[in-house]
Amino acid sequence: MNYVISLMKEIVRKRKLIWDLAKADFRKRFVGSYFGIVWMLVQPIVTVLIYFFIFQVGFKSVPPVPGVPYVLWLIPGIVPWFYYSEALNCVTGCLQEYSYLVKKVVFQVEILPIIKLISCMLVHAFFAGIMLAVFLCYGRLPMATWIQILYYSFAASMLALAFGYLTSAVNVFFKDMAQIVSICLQFGMWLTPIMYQETMFADKAPWFVTILKLNPFYYVVAGYRDSMLTGNWFWERPRLGIYFWVVTLVIGLVGLRVFKRLRPHFSDVL
Repeated sequence: MNYVISLMKEIVRKRKLIWDLAKADFRKRFVGSYFGIVWMLVQPIVTVLIYFFIFQVGFKSVPPVPGVPYVLWLIPGIVPWFYYSEALNCVTGCLQEYSYLVKKVVFQVEILPIIKLISCMLVHAFFAGIMLAVFLCYGRLPMATWIQILYYSFAASMLALAFGYLTSAVNVFFKDMAQIVSICLQFGMWLTPIMYQETMFADKAPWFVTILKLNPFYYVVAGYRDSMLTGNWFWERPRLGIYFWVVTLVIGLVGLRVFKRLRPHFSDVL
């Protein structure tokens, strides 16, 4: 616990350095690219369009929320997932990417995952803005609960960081960890009800609905949809919220413990 407290103090003390490095990391992604930040938007937008045409136009799926077009139901689920998956992938490889900083004795390597997380958060801000614009274009009036996407984005950030401390530390010694994370995220996308509604299994396989809710990211996706579509507040899911934060805290403490144990050997391996 002392380690966690000292890390939080270090984050506060070096907040300007963290912010500057995060902005530099964000800009570095698009250096040398003709279209720059446009590439950041293309893949997610194309993905949303593909799912829209497959499920709503092709299969003519019934909208999970009555009176709400499928695309408006899909976007609040897929936007946080893009952020979470990108953040976890980037954090996992951050120690290799910034190996020159890891080798500096005076540098606090624990802030590298946070730098990567903030860089991904800047990208997420663009997508959140696009999501709001789409809702307005469909004639959806803003609701007070829209502000909750800040809370649920923070929740997704903490879950990615909790896993990220563990995976980034292990990835230094076991290079296949990055591939394992990528594969797990591919499965995770389908084990989270993003493209489908979990109630479709309620009659034939109610046990599967329970399994889906054991996935901590279910809380984030459900929360985004509560905020953008139904107008429900986060305290209306008390048990799910408590479960999410307990799981995230446990994973985070385990990840930090492993990170601290392996940290003295990072510079030798890198």
